[in-house]
Amino acid sequence: MADPNLAVILDHAAHELLMWVGFGTLVGLAAKAIMPGRDPGGAIGTLLMGIAGSLIGCGVLLLFDTSFRVTPISPLGFAAGTGGAFLLLLFFRILSNSYVVEPVDGRTTGTPGTAVTTYYRRRRRAA
Repeated sequence: MADPNLAVILDHAAHELLMWVGFGTLVGLAAKAIMPGRDPGGAIGTLLMGIAGSLIGCGVLLLFDTSFRVTPISPLGFAAGTGGAFLLLLFFRILSNSYVVEPVDGRTTGTPGTAVTTYYRRRRRAA
């Protein structure tokens, strides 16, 4: 025999899942809007980054202060989730060498071990 509360449990689980998907999308979009430059990932990457950032941000917030309950659908939860997603995006860019300038063996500056910044510009099409 099936549990009569199974439908209620499944309904609640579907509601929670849709809430996290919607909230994760908003948090991921907010983090990508704050971070300057091109961002990796498409819609699925933004969604997953927002959900993971929400879990990390709310967890870190609860680590420092356990006197209140952080829910994802609250201004404090949105700020913590956006901060967590921002940190995830920042760590991804640092690990993918988007912000790191590597030292050159003195080819351009003349002194070994100095860093050289290279700027790339897009080529314009000929008219």
